[in-house]
Amino acid sequence: MATVTGVRQRLFSTVADQLGNPHGFLGKGVAFVLDRGNRRAIDAAIGAADPQAGATVADIGFGGGVGLGLLLERVGADGLVHGIEPSADMRARAGDRYAGPIATGRLVLTDGTLTALGLPDATLNAAVTVNTIYFLDDLPAACAELARVLEPGGTVVIGIGDPDAMRRMPFTPYGFRLRPVEDVLAALAGAGLAVDHRTLANPPIPHHLLIGRKG
Repeated sequence: MATVTGVRQRLFSTVADQLGNPHGFLGKGVAFVLDRGNRRAIDAAIGAADPQAGATVADIGFGGGVGLGLLLERVGADGLVHGIEPSADMRARAGDRYAGPIATGRLVLTDGTLTALGLPDATLNAAVTVNTIYFLDDLPAACAELARVLEPGGTVVIGIGDPDAMRRMPFTPYGFRLRPVEDVLAALAGAGLAVDHRTLANPPIPHHLLIGRKG
């Protein structure tokens, strides 16, 4: 029994690690799963952010990269998309996938995190980050950083799975930090943003869109 338990722990720990930082051979499969599983939530987050044609936007922690394509479509030929991702393997994958928009300057991929975005103040009209804050220690610092890079009138949308539903998943005890929705809204408000909350019935679990708007 102890051996079986140990194998399960190693398996779920590996899954959690890959979801937080997809890399290597396993990361390729994880990227595919992320694109497929997160697409609806990412699309809804982009809809809530509502960037217009010509806008400057960002997908932070873009993982498999499906959100980059959705944002490129949304902002059109005159827009600019920043893809910010700490995983070098995911940046390389996105670089191959979106070589055309990168070559024309419509997409810029950079190494960064939610607490260190590497963008100037008041750069973005909109930003989205979906299923990323589970791996974040300092949520207030991340919200302050998001507020810093938004221009006045800009919007950020943080997407998370319902915390109660997430707790029932076998891998979330291994490195996931599941915060109440109210805590995330409070952190956005503490960064000086006006907040809103929408829900998305997103099988296999419900999803929350936590929206901050800069005055």
